[in-house]
Amino acid sequence: MKKLVLLMLIVALVVPMALFAQGSQEAATGSQEDSKMGGVLVFGRSGDSVSLDPGRETDGESFYATTAVYDTLVEFVPGETAVQPALAESWDIEDGGLTWTFHLREGVKFHDGTPLNADAVVFSFERQFVEDHPYYDQGPWKYWGYMDMDNIVDEVIAVDDLTVQFKLKKVEAPFLANLAMDFASIVSPTAAAKYGDDFKNNPVGTGAFKFVSWTKDSDIVFERNEDYWDGPVYLDRLILKVIPDATSRWLALQKGEVDLIDFPSAEDLPAMAETDGIQLIQQPGLNVGYLALNTQKKPFDNKLVRQAMNYAIDQEEIVKAVYGDVGQVAKNPLPPTIWSYNDDIEDYGYDPDMAKKLLAQAGYADGFEMELWAMPVARPYNPNARKIAEIMQAQLAKVGIDAQIVSYEWGTYLDKTDMGEHQAAMLGWTGDNGDPDNFLWVLLSAPAAELPAGNIALWKNAEFTDLIGRAKEVTDQAERTELYREAQVVFHEEAPWVPIAHSVVTIPAKEEVKNFVIYPTGKRVFKHVYFED
Repeated sequence: MKKLVLLMLIVALVVPMALFAQGSQEAATGSQEDSKMGGVLVFGRSGDSVSLDPGRETDGESFYATTAVYDTLVEFVPGETAVQPALAESWDIEDGGLTWTFHLREGVKFHDGTPLNADAVVFSFERQFVEDHPYYDQGPWKYWGYMDMDNIVDEVIAVDDLTVQFKLKKVEAPFLANLAMDFASIVSPTAAAKYGDDFKNNPVGTGAFKFVSWTKDSDIVFERNEDYWDGPVYLDRLILKVIPDATSRWLALQKGEVDLIDFPSAEDLPAMAETDGIQLIQQPGLNVGYLALNTQKKPFDNKLVRQAMNYAIDQEEIVKAVYGDVGQVAKNPLPPTIWSYNDDIEDYGYDPDMAKKLLAQAGYADGFEMELWAMPVARPYNPNARKIAEIMQAQLAKVGIDAQIVSYEWGTYLDKTDMGEHQAAMLGWTGDNGDPDNFLWVLLSAPAAELPAGNIALWKNAEFTDLIGRAKEVTDQAERTELYREAQVVFHEEAPWVPIAHSVVTIPAKEEVKNFVIYPTGKRVFKHVYFED
């Protein structure tokens, strides 16, 4: 009896203490989460978005904004190219890879209060490829075309309210990764109907932030989505602020006018590293900057001239002057950070005498005049296109080529290069899904040369397209690697580009900005970023 009484006393004491400890732990966890809540984060970037509809655009500045508003069925693991569930909790693959069935999360809502369901997913995709869809004419749906999705997706079916099925025309090795890309964002059909063609300026998704306002060439304002399915979202507001000049962005960060900035000048990096209160967030970029030579216009319809351009341009001088220690000379269309990169290829190198010899063989012994298009904004693959253009201009003059530098507003620049109006234009790419296909097919295949073109060299090489087309349809990575390595050899010989550089991506930020992760795919994601204390 005494033992029983003693045991009862111990239980009476221990259980409340355990409950108290559990409550204290939960309170501490809640307190830690509460301490992260709040604040307005201002991100200083180099240029403005073209529009806020991720299905219509292809540029990173547009995606910076749409990533805040929209989610995809699957998403990339932060800082990686591996894929994880997002709006779809799980998926099944049947029919040898021709049928993909996705199971949606229950209870997710768009910012306008309407539910996420299978019909919304079908709408988001069908508007991009079903020609009699009521919203098909709001395109062009450039990325859908660049990715050759018309030849991949047969139909998208709502099986039930929370189940969506994709029927494919052929096996597509990177299909799942493609669905994590911005063009595959799920949009609100109700909002699309409400705003019509102006939906591109009034985005409504399921994402971490709700759109508030857009002042063109100034800023875009978002507010926290209190009901976010992958919460909590810590920031009260997110502001994307346009500051075109790199030095001005750095000054704004020093003054506290912004909290982190994009694309710093290489010249400013040493000072940033030594400045109290500033952190440098860095990661090797999955990118390439290049000069595309329009193979449908003289003189770049001649392979010898294209090869001469590669010999005439000194990439090492460009990297040293513009990229500094965070740049690497490019020789391939793929970055060295991606699998299947062919390092056995020997770069052309800087050889003006060889350039002159090739020009003479091509019938241009006295050189020629050309337009050299330079981007108006800084990008991960090209921090200062104007400066690069000026260096190229001086180098080309040494072999008799008179290059006149041309530039346009960013949206106009993209539209004109898409339509092949240029002779030679600087552009670049940050891989959107971690697969070589996203570089080689989107930027260099024959189908991608159809207007509006992702392949702005307008290069249509049957051997190259056959190699990368075969690589899309096999799942064995070793086999795909060999095909891509062969394709890079063809690219090098035909020289539709002058590859310029790959870069390390650097984001300078205030030290109190926490949990910001650089994505290899170039995304800027703020849904779990917070201010320390």
